[in-house]
Amino acid sequence: MSSFQSAKSFLVDHTHLAHDALHVYVGLGVFLGSCLLFRWKVVDWKPWLVVLLAALAGEGWDYRDSVLQNNPHDRAEAIKDLVNTVLVPSALLVLARFTTVFERRSRSGNKAQVANPAAGAQGNVAEPRD
Repeated sequence: MSSFQSAKSFLVDHTHLAHDALHVYVGLGVFLGSCLLFRWKVVDWKPWLVVLLAALAGEGWDYRDSVLQNNPHDRAEAIKDLVNTVLVPSALLVLARFTTVFERRSRSGNKAQVANPAAGAQGNVAEPRD
């Protein structure tokens, strides 16, 4: 058993989570962790891409291990693992991009005004000429 498989088994055994639930937590952790680490916003596509790449790398490692141990690789299980890992980050990305769920509101309940640093800067706004 590879060190990767040992680590996965350790997590399943010691967190008392199902294998599928662990994928959901890892996906969410990678998504939010990359947002914090790189100061990306949830609305950006980059944290989602990091989750997808991590999930693909993990499934690639699983495939490699199954080939080295002469075990048949279950493609349906691999696809289910990918979906479980990317599902919650995908939902957060869609909610952030296409709804107002993550918009900040002022204490009065109105949308908070976002300052536009480019407004009023010379050359950024075309003034109509008479």
